[in-house]
Amino acid sequence: MSPIKPNVDRAQAEHLVECYSDLVLRLSYTYLKRTEDAQDICQTVFLKLLEHPRSFASAEHEKAWIIRTAVNACKDLLKSHWRKTTVELDAAGQVPAPEAEEGSLLTALELLPPKYRTVIYLYYYEGYAAREIAQLLGESPAAVSTQLSRGRARLRTLLESEGYV
Repeated sequence: MSPIKPNVDRAQAEHLVECYSDLVLRLSYTYLKRTEDAQDICQTVFLKLLEHPRSFASAEHEKAWIIRTAVNACKDLLKSHWRKTTVELDAAGQVPAPEAEEGSLLTALELLPPKYRTVIYLYYYEGYAAREIAQLLGESPAAVSTQLSRGRARLRTLLESEGYV
């Protein structure tokens, strides 16, 4: 986050917050239905104005700019990938993890060491490529490929000992 430009004084920043923070919070809340998101938008709008000062023809022009900026920031948040792919922590806790059936491949997978189990799960169950897994786990693609190969070998051995292969 860049500091406020020297040509924006503290009094001007306080004036903006006093005049428009309630408006931006309420407007943002009508779009986002979450107080925390509305507060983030409020901060974003004021930082944008303070980091890149503008001159306005009138107080109405300033207010219109703030409203338009808040609306655009809300719309951007609503269509963001993060917003579409996350859920509230409370909602996530209500979804039970699937139970692995006795004798299933998932049960055998649980017997592998975590480093093999993780890469095999991400590769086969979630559909990630080795290169993507490497990025997710902060490892080299070669290390992930090796873990996949060794994990498959161990899984094959486990399945053969159980009479599945």
